[in-house]
Amino acid sequence: MINSKLAMAVIIGLAMLLLAGPNAQAQQDNQSIPQASAKGQASNPKYSSRPKQARKPGQNHTGKRNPASERALAQMTRPEVARKPHRLILQVNSNEPAMMNLALNNATNVAQYYRDLGEPVSIEVVTFGPGLHMLREDTSPVKPRIEVLAMSHPEISFRACGNTQENMRKAENKDISLIPQATVVKSGVVRVMELQEQGWSYVKP
Repeated sequence: MINSKLAMAVIIGLAMLLLAGPNAQAQQDNQSIPQASAKGQASNPKYSSRPKQARKPGQNHTGKRNPASERALAQMTRPEVARKPHRLILQVNSNEPAMMNLALNNATNVAQYYRDLGEPVSIEVVTFGPGLHMLREDTSPVKPRIEVLAMSHPEISFRACGNTQENMRKAENKDISLIPQATVVKSGVVRVMELQEQGWSYVKP
């Protein structure tokens, strides 16, 4: 009777060992899977921990250079010395409307060119002799155009020769009124000369 009970206990113990074996092996295999996955990520370049290289200025996401971005970056980083104001003198000494309009065309084109570039510019239209009619209140053939231009392009200014104004006053025996946009200087010729001595560019229509 005792031998039968002992044999039965041995059989039950063996059965439990056989059932527990596969479960233990499965648990051991499951523990090894994350380790293998971590090793795979470390060896795979896709999961490399090396930081991504930053794109250089002017490059898009494909690594190709973008000329428009490079020009914009160059303008922002240009030294202030290279961005000094552009300065232009336009002389008018003729009473011909075509010459007056040509001077206004040049002034408008130059002002708009540097405005588009974002660079400062100063333009003086200097009148003397017969050209003073360009700025006279009673005789200017381009007065309406100057009024509009002065509002849209404040970088353009107009100078009237005081000597010419005085000579016209004596010749016509009346005061010579100028348009509001005009500023009187003592001598138009001297004004042109002095601006050139200061480095201004000079253009005669």
